[in-house]
Amino acid sequence: MEDKILNEGKVLPGDILKVDCFLNHRIDVPFLLEMGEEIARLYKDEPVNKILTIETSGIPIAFAAAQYMNVPVVFVKKSKSGNISDDVYSSRVASFTRKNVYDAVVSKEFLNSEDKVLVIDDFLAKGNALTGLIDIINQAGATLLGCAIAIEKGFQGGGDELRAKGVRVDSLAIIESMTESSLSFRK
Repeated sequence: MEDKILNEGKVLPGDILKVDCFLNHRIDVPFLLEMGEEIARLYKDEPVNKILTIETSGIPIAFAAAQYMNVPVVFVKKSKSGNISDDVYSSRVASFTRKNVYDAVVSKEFLNSEDKVLVIDDFLAKGNALTGLIDIINQAGATLLGCAIAIEKGFQGGGDELRAKGVRVDSLAIIESMTESSLSFRK
């Protein structure tokens, strides 16, 4: 992942890492499948029976991991649409990238107290999306087994805060510092 970021990613002003050439606009499918296989390897000893992600960019990564883990994927929607009943779990989430707040929702029929959940997402910055997903898991009475992240911006602290609370967080790459001219990774 680190090589892919260095070779194909671009740092934009405002601590934005643009990796749309392989992860969240155009998808490098063979690389995505490698990511899914690595996540499955990391969680092979855990009794995961469901993967939870948030639309939109987390879905392909979750799908790839689910293929290797043979479990279903449930994705949380960023707004309630007409085809979802009022019987939902909901959490308010502030988006770092989009600079807005939205209601993350998932139908209660897809998440319950018997679920052992792995959360998967593309980015972890301040941890707002993961905190919202964990809130939804707690509302359902489900068990959180961990969070697998493609790219963590370690310098923004969200992952470290979650780890300090006892949440297992596995990131395929952790960026320690980032400027428009340089990137360094946590070792």
